[in-house]
Amino acid sequence: MTLRRPTILIVALVALAVVIGGAVVHAYLGPRAASEAGSPADTGIPGAPVVAFYGDSYTLGTGASDPSKRWSSIIAAERGWNEFNPSVNGLGFVNNRDRLSAGDDLVDAVIASEPDILFVTMGLNDNFSMPARSDEVHAAIVADFAKLRRALPETRIIVVEPFWYTDERPQSLTTISEWVAAEARAIGAESIEGASHWIEGHPEWMADDGLHPNDEGYAEMARRMDEELDRRGL
Repeated sequence: MTLRRPTILIVALVALAVVIGGAVVHAYLGPRAASEAGSPADTGIPGAPVVAFYGDSYTLGTGASDPSKRWSSIIAAERGWNEFNPSVNGLGFVNNRDRLSAGDDLVDAVIASEPDILFVTMGLNDNFSMPARSDEVHAAIVADFAKLRRALPETRIIVVEPFWYTDERPQSLTTISEWVAAEARAIGAESIEGASHWIEGHPEWMADDGLHPNDEGYAEMARRMDEELDRRGL
């Protein structure tokens, strides 16, 4: 795909911030509704590992024809994992936190699931608050990672470089990715680098909204994630 001019990137960023970061945050069910969302205790495989996902719309599966087509569900089904995925459209380490219902937070939700493995796939939406809120974003990343490790000392935590949706890449994406990788090291988590490039250059892998992957896009994300997990013996 030929890269568009920088002005197009600005328009695209604004569009994504509006579409992903607005009213759709209500899709989050919160920890009190975990069993209704299909928690391992209700719908999972007895005795299988519980694998939680702390993410945004790209982990929630927005744009897929069915939740089973999102990358997290594909890899969980392949490996016989019990998936706990309360991810939220538009959510960042800072962005849209104030839109969640009082007392609801994804960090608390994934901790409550007592996962054997935890994937952290956050950071995309925080680009829309950079650089104005850079100190807040950095501090939130540090706080979230520290809280997760304190509460889940035995959990295998896998931190994925923030996903991205266009070939154009703002400087903020590099900055946030570096912060995420640094905090992964600080808490002894594993890092998966390069994920922001996984659907780069393939407009046919995008849903009709032009912002999220379609089934083909999520299948490619699952394939790339499979490769990374295979290298780690998962």
